[in-house]
Amino acid sequence: MVGDLIIRRMRYQQIGDICLIDAVEASVKGARHVTLFFSERVAADRVKGPSGSECLRYGSIANSSFLTFVLRDEDAPLFSFDGRLVHVVTAKAELQTFKDLNTIVAVRNGESAANVLDWLTYHITHHALDGTVILNRARPGDNPLFYKELEAGFHKRDLGCQVAIIESEIPLGVAGLPAESHPFCAAHAPGKSRMALPPADSWASPLATLNWFEIAKARFLRNARAVANIEVHDLIVPGDQAIFDKVMDAPSGVLNLVGQHCYPWRIRNEKNLSFGDHICVQFDAIHGLQRWCVAPDRTTDDATWRLRRINNTSLDPAENHVFYRHMALRHRTANVATIIPKASLIEDRFLCAQAKDYFEHKPIRMPKVKARPTPGGRGRCAIVTTMKNEGPFILEWLAYHRAIGFSDILVYTNDCTDGTDTMLDLLMRKGIVTHRQNGFRDLNLRPQQAALKDAAAETIIQEAKWVTCIDVDEYINIKVGDGTLDALLAAVPDANLISMTWRLFGNSDVHTFCDRPITEQFKRCAREVTRKPHQAWGFKTMFVNNGTFRKLGVHRPKGLNAQLWEGIVWVNGSGKTMPSSVLRNGWRSTTDTYGYDLVQLNHYAVRSTESFLVKRDRGRVNHVDRDQGTAYWFRMNNNFEVDDSISKNLPRMYAELEKLRADPEIAAAHDAAVAAHRAKISALRAKPDYAAFFESLTSARMQKLSRLHHHFGANVFLSGPEVIPDDVAERDPAGEWFFTIETTGDTKH
Repeated sequence: MVGDLIIRRMRYQQIGDICLIDAVEASVKGARHVTLFFSERVAADRVKGPSGSECLRYGSIANSSFLTFVLRDEDAPLFSFDGRLVHVVTAKAELQTFKDLNTIVAVRNGESAANVLDWLTYHITHHALDGTVILNRARPGDNPLFYKELEAGFHKRDLGCQVAIIESEIPLGVAGLPAESHPFCAAHAPGKSRMALPPADSWASPLATLNWFEIAKARFLRNARAVANIEVHDLIVPGDQAIFDKVMDAPSGVLNLVGQHCYPWRIRNEKNLSFGDHICVQFDAIHGLQRWCVAPDRTTDDATWRLRRINNTSLDPAENHVFYRHMALRHRTANVATIIPKASLIEDRFLCAQAKDYFEHKPIRMPKVKARPTPGGRGRCAIVTTMKNEGPFILEWLAYHRAIGFSDILVYTNDCTDGTDTMLDLLMRKGIVTHRQNGFRDLNLRPQQAALKDAAAETIIQEAKWVTCIDVDEYINIKVGDGTLDALLAAVPDANLISMTWRLFGNSDVHTFCDRPITEQFKRCAREVTRKPHQAWGFKTMFVNNGTFRKLGVHRPKGLNAQLWEGIVWVNGSGKTMPSSVLRNGWRSTTDTYGYDLVQLNHYAVRSTESFLVKRDRGRVNHVDRDQGTAYWFRMNNNFEVDDSISKNLPRMYAELEKLRADPEIAAAHDAAVAAHRAKISALRAKPDYAAFFESLTSARMQKLSRLHHHFGANVFLSGPEVIPDDVAERDPAGEWFFTIETTGDTKH
């Protein structure tokens, strides 16, 4: 066929508060139809056609609507809007132009003429494309040579394809409206900076008025053989059958197109960026894009074309076809990291082959990365931790984790006043720990973040096979076998990451500090299924230190080298495989990912009430700007039930603890830390504000609330215990009831 390139305008009219974005007149089965398209949802009774005309169809799509009237041949397009007569300027439908053609309906958001020409050529080659209708949403004045370059390339390539481009009059200033008011623009929702365009850049924002597809159908495509809905930065993957032939064979006359984002690894030249540069996909992408392909004469008149689906049609889920969305063409950037975390990218074999074989392009490839070899067997196991004024609790924690099999413990301290740092120096001289002063101020980082950054360069971490980052109030409670690391690793021999979900242990109504092991004193805790507060299911992770991740993280390693992602075997505390969605992000378990069968992390976040006073005064190592007040105590002090599962590991811990205490210097250092802790408690309780705080925490009401956590919604924990009425606080902990509040403060049962 001989192709042509035509440019058309929409018939915009502002009528009072109604924005009429287009009006199309067509002859349908011998009848004269006029369809009015509005940028907002306009009630049908607000619009009347000429006397004697019939309103054949009313439709709404999201925030937009359209009405189709059947007019007599002699009628002028004179419509009444809220009683006001207006002569509507209509566009004559050009249905013969695309009659019986294989077509694409698309939107251009600023892609270059070269990109559009490559897009057309690709689909002509692979799918026998005959024509396309494109809505040009490019920013006014952007690439003024676009049409000239497109026309020159169109004829130079001798494409033989019918192309219609529709311009809305509003971007060209006909209506005099600002860009933000344009009906084909939508403001970006607030969110993270990645891919969040400035609100004023509404020309690059998502399509707001979804009437566009019905406009394209009414103007051009009602009689097309087949129509695919993609963008000019999308390529439909070739298959055994061209997409347009495939839809003709589909029982419903509709195919579901499923899209996947793809990206360059690195951009060599932003101005000449092409489809062939895109060789990577996001390995942890969850949801595919949804578009469609339809054979118009196989569907009914009320089949409405929408962005992601065609209403009033049946669709066989098996009738799918794949396309790739080339994101660096959609969001022009010199740095891929501005639109996608590069830690999520992996090369796609099909895209790499297509870049070479079809586009004859040499994109920048991902660098090769190999995992570091690790020793056979269990190897050395290391803990990285941070401490400040934790003196009375150090020996028990060290003894326990040495007893279950950890060989190396690296401790960072800062600003200690209770002898924690001097005790650790002593322990380091005796070869029990490695102690470092935390230089967080010089690094301008939070203490925990600075420690992890520094620890990565430490020899004991680099040489360790297994590494984890836990705090001194966290105990790795291995439930399988004899409770050792050997038993845990034998239970999951293929795993190289093991997430250990928190079990929140409360103060067990112990208010006075006592120099006894906390694993003896505090046995009351949260239920296993405790989804709120959200901290209840936080996890920490043991991982094989083989270079799959580039840096340590508080809850899990970070900085994934995505080239190695297929070698990851990440399991939860029950040995079940974790989903790929956690490989880059995530710090807490869900109903699908929690597990306590093999291992759990006992989290003694509050200990005794008196010790909690010292913890609050000391401050936090990560969220340093957050007070550990009543709300924190309420969230973390959970005393619903007894869990004594760690007890089988304690004899081994006691034996190790006695060895440490048998050293007079170590025993003296511990006793000094205990004395300093008691002195600090006395000093704090002598302060009126801390005395009142202590009385509040030890009240009968707070003790009762510590047994009711599973009955409360998230907003209760966000607001604090003060929002809970007394009659709710007095309810039976074992009963079946639920209480939460709205964000306005209204209660909800």
